[in-house]
Amino acid sequence: MIYNEYMQQALQLAKRGWPTVAPNPMVGCVIVKEDEIVSTGYHKKFGDAHAEVNAINNLPKNINVAECTLYVTLEPCSHFGKTPPCADLILKSGFRKVVVCNLDPNTLVAGKGIEKLKNAGVQVITGILEHDGLELNKRFFTFHAKKRPYYILKWAQTADGFISKWPIPINRKENVIGDELQQKQSHQLRANEMGIMIGKNTALWDNPSLTTRLVEGKNPIRILIDKNLDVPINFNIYNGASKTIVFNTLKNSLEGNIEFVQLNFNDSVLNQINEKLVSFNIQSVIVEGGAYLLNAFISQKIYDELIVFKHPTLKFGNGIKAPTIQ
Repeated sequence: MIYNEYMQQALQLAKRGWPTVAPNPMVGCVIVKEDEIVSTGYHKKFGDAHAEVNAINNLPKNINVAECTLYVTLEPCSHFGKTPPCADLILKSGFRKVVVCNLDPNTLVAGKGIEKLKNAGVQVITGILEHDGLELNKRFFTFHAKKRPYYILKWAQTADGFISKWPIPINRKENVIGDELQQKQSHQLRANEMGIMIGKNTALWDNPSLTTRLVEGKNPIRILIDKNLDVPINFNIYNGASKTIVFNTLKNSLEGNIEFVQLNFNDSVLNQINEKLVSFNIQSVIVEGGAYLLNAFISQKIYDELIVFKHPTLKFGNGIKAPTIQ
């Protein structure tokens, strides 16, 4: 189907916006006249113009818009946010036909953009390459459908199934499983997601910075679960390199770029954390914690993706076992 061909190109354009558009979804737009693409655009950065705006602005001046079809990967917005409604611009420009990949699950839109176009007499076709669009914006759709971030659980394990020696060796190099390439891959993963989470023990034992220092990219928001605030303030997670959220039982306070968030640790802590992260609009989180935290997510089936680095030959013989997938 010819609709698929043009929508595929719009989806490819959309990918160029990641991760700078987050927490907005990736969106691409293609404008076609007589089976020829006459303009394209995509959402480049959070707060900047949407894909439809860029594509319309890129149109040659001699084009009769009424003879064109606008392809867009996500339902045009119908509300005022950081930018005006794209549905209004489409109508003002004079388009008579719009092809959409996915409906927007955001309650501010949720079909209202399509309805506005149809009520104005625009022919709207939806659901073109819908599965591809859902995969492209899996973080965005998970966030709105499940009311929690898209969780990626990540760890490295030895050939015999351990993530750490025990007791933790004084020489931390003795406990390293991944090589330099895997470390760079991990840092690239951090650059691609909005948040990264660890528990108290990982902070105390490894003293990680949780930054993207080995690659180019923005540091993720650091999320620490530390019930009694046992991690010393001079540890790397408090070094100011990135905004840090600390879930604890003792206080609510904002201290520089460190936000302490008080929770009741006696009742469904992960669900409370989900609610708080949604309120912060954090749509994707890598969980790099130890076995206890990882197994908590796994046992409650609160995860969407697993990334496991398995060393082909290294063996510890004993230690802390890698998480078990149920």
